[in-house]
Amino acid sequence: MFKILIIEDDISIHNMIEEILKNHGYITYNAYSGTEAMLLLEKEKYDLILLDLMLPAMSGEELIKTVKDIPIIVLSAKISPEDKVKCLMSGANDYITKPFDASELIARIEVQLRQKNKHKLTENLKYKNLELLNDKHTLLLNNEKVNLTKTEYAILKQLILNNGQAITKNKLLDLISLDTEDCDENSLKVHISNIRKKIRKISDENYIESVWGIGFKMCD
Repeated sequence: MFKILIIEDDISIHNMIEEILKNHGYITYNAYSGTEAMLLLEKEKYDLILLDLMLPAMSGEELIKTVKDIPIIVLSAKISPEDKVKCLMSGANDYITKPFDASELIARIEVQLRQKNKHKLTENLKYKNLELLNDKHTLLLNNEKVNLTKTEYAILKQLILNNGQAITKNKLLDLISLDTEDCDENSLKVHISNIRKKIRKISDENYIESVWGIGFKMCD
């Protein structure tokens, strides 16, 4: 499950954003000032930041310049082109003016997370004894090759990228949509079952766990 840091000092707006994100399956962390956000960023690695600009103690513009390798979506009442350009040139990935629509916010978050996942795939993905070869779309398990279909590879890739956290069926389908169209909710279980069967031919260890009422995750 993706971890998103909300940096917003207006409590009512902050709570609204948090509710929207939780309803879509995201894990949220909260900061109400720039300095509080800095402390959290030193302790935890986040997948995305939602950032207000007008913060106490340390402005959002200042904070942008300190953040590395985490997508930032600015949420601000500042509507001038100059403010938008300044933030984007300083390192923000997107800019949404307040008030905003919940569906637009979620869509823009999804875009940033997809792009981030693409960047992660410059190297092979590893989870325990599993290794996904990015250039060959092949799985290595205990140094033995496992041939996966395009859809199976896309599913396993997203489960590994989700860092062992449970991911909903709808979220998983959405994430693999860029890599394959050959999957819907009815066929998702079949594809995962096929992945499990291929893995069991080599190892008795369980790698993919069904989470009742939610979806799937990589086993701890």
